[in-house]
Amino acid sequence: MLEIVVKAASDKRAEDTVALDMQNVSLITDYFVITDATSGRQVQAITDNIQEAVEKAGITVKRIEGRDAARWVLIDLGDVMVHVFQKEERSHYNLEKLWSDAPLVNLGDWVEA
Repeated sequence: MLEIVVKAASDKRAEDTVALDMQNVSLITDYFVITDATSGRQVQAITDNIQEAVEKAGITVKRIEGRDAARWVLIDLGDVMVHVFQKEERSHYNLEKLWSDAPLVNLGDWVEA
């Protein structure tokens, strides 16, 4: 599921995508994926592409929040929570710092540099 999400975000030119391994840090989810975009339109395109890719793979989207405002969209897939931000929002909320105890997942094989 993590690979599907990361590749779908990358396909729509998501920027600075990171995945945090939350398994030993939080009971909420196994992974956080955090990525950003340059505009609200791109946030929506990334969100739509992730939704289409996971549904095609038979994964149920539990909830999507923030799609209309397109500043910070949360996609709840259960084991994976995806945060798609506009750049300013991402730096403001700084989830990577908030969850700094969570190790980064190597996404090198799934995302072009």
